[in-house]
Amino acid sequence: MKHVLASAICLAILAAASAAGAENVKVTPLGSHAGELCTRDRATIFEDPTGVRILYDPGQSVTGADDPRLGKIDVVILTHAHGDHIGDLKLKALEAGTCATPEVVSAAPNSTTGEIVAAKNAAIVMVGPLANFIAKKAATIKGKQTGPCAVVGNGDIVGPLSAPCVAFVQTGGTRTFKASAAAKAVEIILVPAMHESTVPVALLGEESRKHLEPDGMSLTLGSSNGYVIRFTNGLVAYLSGDTGLHAEMQTVERDFYHAKLMELNFGASALSPEGAAHAVNALVQPASVIVNHVNEAATSGGKVKPGTRTAAFRALVKRRPVYPALSGKTMEFDRNGKCAAGC
Repeated sequence: MKHVLASAICLAILAAASAAGAENVKVTPLGSHAGELCTRDRATIFEDPTGVRILYDPGQSVTGADDPRLGKIDVVILTHAHGDHIGDLKLKALEAGTCATPEVVSAAPNSTTGEIVAAKNAAIVMVGPLANFIAKKAATIKGKQTGPCAVVGNGDIVGPLSAPCVAFVQTGGTRTFKASAAAKAVEIILVPAMHESTVPVALLGEESRKHLEPDGMSLTLGSSNGYVIRFTNGLVAYLSGDTGLHAEMQTVERDFYHAKLMELNFGASALSPEGAAHAVNALVQPASVIVNHVNEAATSGGKVKPGTRTAAFRALVKRRPVYPALSGKTMEFDRNGKCAAGC
């Protein structure tokens, strides 16, 4: 009898653990070298407990639409038009080159973002001019116009989709995406960032290039932005995009949305270690931080290397963990922004 009771208790514990795991948000960085955080790494997949999968800033650390790590992608979000985010280049192959200098090839004229949107029949959720630019790329690839996303009920886009579609949004606006069998939708909100958003000339049409290249100019595709995502388990994540310090990190991301998880883009041109730590410690105050976009070979063997900018930033962050965005390593976060697995 005691053996039966012990077995029942064990099964109940395992079932409870499994149920808790099913409620976590999964975060998987996609970089150039497995298990490391490298110079060109940008892309991240966020997977809601309902199965909705969101690709954030595909950039140059994927091989394009054929990247085997992508799997199903329901929504693509893009913070701005710079080449390392929109993807004017793509990896020559996974593991090609070194962590410091991955081997890349041109992704022009379509971009990695355009390729993936077209191949995955994904919803394009980004600021208007950028959304229209990516929609045109997808249309060129598919040979068919990219139309607006159909919505149902309270304005939800319901997946899976049979074709790519556009759901542009202005800063401060929200789009919702729901899996067909789910009761709740994932909320995707565009929030401010302090950066500029010129597109690589190589991605423009011939006529535009002819007029812009002589003066070393390009086009700006709307404002740069970050994102806040409200997942169905209650987790609120803030994805900073490329940005310097700004007051909305506190007034919008912390005070209004109460973000518990932060993915910080730690580009040298926008944030010093001290500035990045201030954003985390004083402004956003999340429970956990994922650091990405470090523009250096930040890790070796999956550990942050001493003497790097990334190490300097981590040392300045207080009272919360900072996880490097190690390529291919899936982390799971609960509704309170605490890492439940994989960290």
